[in-house]
Amino acid sequence: MTSVKSPTFKPTTAMVLAAGLGKRMRPITSTIPKPLVEVRGRALIDYGLDALARNGVTRVVVNVHYLADLMKAHLRRRKDMEIVISDERDMLLDSGGGIVKALPELGTEPFYVINSDTFWIDGYRDNLDLMADLWDPAKMDVSLLIAEMRQATGYDGRGDFAMDPEGRLARVAERDMSPFIYAGAAIIKPSVFAGMQPERFSLNRVFDDAIEAGRLYGVRLGGLWITVGTPAALVEAEAAFQSSAAA
Repeated sequence: MTSVKSPTFKPTTAMVLAAGLGKRMRPITSTIPKPLVEVRGRALIDYGLDALARNGVTRVVVNVHYLADLMKAHLRRRKDMEIVISDERDMLLDSGGGIVKALPELGTEPFYVINSDTFWIDGYRDNLDLMADLWDPAKMDVSLLIAEMRQATGYDGRGDFAMDPEGRLARVAERDMSPFIYAGAAIIKPSVFAGMQPERFSLNRVFDDAIEAGRLYGVRLGGLWITVGTPAALVEAEAAFQSSAAA
């Protein structure tokens, strides 16, 4: 019997991962945290928060560590959503542990997770809306926004995943390359963190568990994906915006 997908579910909560040290962005990050580095006069983190607000997210948890007071002061200016601070100044927990610590604030429904240093210029459709539209809890535990290398600015890796025709993801073999890159946005069921402790570990552990269960899926990004990991990538990001505006 063919399963019938339930009506579209849109997360109303989100986690923004913003506690990194930003070492590769020095000397810029000697005085400001990386999420507050500006592209076109706007802080990196605000591009992600804007996307969440456009898609009906009303509660966002942001983890902070490096120069946390500057982060908190900046986030207090947002009036379009409730922002809860998850303070990691005592111990930096990485992406996975940071989410586990924040789970009590995220509720029991699937939520968005976005990186604070990557964002995208939407194509024909809003990418977070597309992710929600394609979310199917019957077969997915985690859904990732996936960019192709030809859509990426500021990326110098070998790709992250292989994707089958149905969108199911698997890891790329160690010596292989893939055109598919994790674009820094996800929808995740809270249940995948069951039994995990708020200790330092990467979200990749959760991705690998979902792969083993056959429940990690990808949604192809429409538009242009931008990651800002180094000062040189800032120049590329500015140029990408100019090219997009001219297209």
